[in-house]
Amino acid sequence: MASNATDEIAFDFRPYFILYKDGHVDRLTENDFVPPSLNPEGVSSKDVAIIPELGVSARLFLPKLDAGDPHRKLPILVYFHGGGFCFVSAFCSLVHGYLTSIVTEANVIAVSVDFRRFPESTLPAAYDDCWAALQWVASHSAGEAEPWLSEHGDFDRITIIGDSAGGNNVHNMAMRAGREEVGRGVKLDGAIIGHPYFCGAEAVGDEVKYPEKKAQGDYIWMLTNPTTVGLDDPQINPIAVGGPSLSGLGCARVLLCVAGNDILRDRGLLYYERLRSSGWKGTVELLESEAEEHVFHLYNPTRENARIIMPHIVSFLN
Repeated sequence: MASNATDEIAFDFRPYFILYKDGHVDRLTENDFVPPSLNPEGVSSKDVAIIPELGVSARLFLPKLDAGDPHRKLPILVYFHGGGFCFVSAFCSLVHGYLTSIVTEANVIAVSVDFRRFPESTLPAAYDDCWAALQWVASHSAGEAEPWLSEHGDFDRITIIGDSAGGNNVHNMAMRAGREEVGRGVKLDGAIIGHPYFCGAEAVGDEVKYPEKKAQGDYIWMLTNPTTVGLDDPQINPIAVGGPSLSGLGCARVLLCVAGNDILRDRGLLYYERLRSSGWKGTVELLESEAEEHVFHLYNPTRENARIIMPHIVSFLN
């Protein structure tokens, strides 16, 4: 029996996704959907459109408000999910659960951005979408339409956060915030960069011992960003020779998290040292989780080292 375009595979990238010749995509990892919910006794969530014509949206999280001070202004956390720019979403159980935990513990408003992903879109679409979402958040300082932000958000305390590719996104948004205005009178306060997805043409640290792992990370970057100048593109290698100085980072504080058994650890440490020596005027804190794997805290939030990370995030935000 002859097959048709609905079941003919154009590109097989398991275990992440399969692209079919008719254009539809089967995502195989973190592709479930958790609906938002209103919960007056805990964390409420709802979904909003940011750029409807491009499918850019976000899930907002609001903690239980203090009955004695319902108009208290709360820090704002803007989250960029990971997944190599091709899987995971703002609406999957992994991300929803993580943001619910942070909002509960830190008593903050959170905005989890759902940006365009590969293969339907290629970079820099995700970067552009996250910047547009950040500007959308900032626009509420002037009383824009979303009341959870305009009525309860403290626009002097905006922090961006992300893990893996989301950590890469945080770095790139912070650099852009150093060059461009986030919003009228609004600046980024902090950036939490978790296990950042950085690469480079020359192997460093454990990349020398595990070339196949390095090759996978390199491949994902070249695949998702066909217009890149290569592995020393400053967007994926922020310490590349000739790239912009990290002194231009557009926030006042950084929390950088790395994991001891993560092949990306060494690049995270190099980033930390370069940021410290760059002349940047902010403060940076390094948190290393020894003997742990990449983004372990998302998949195993009850682990002892994961429970160490959460208080650092809460303290940073408050």
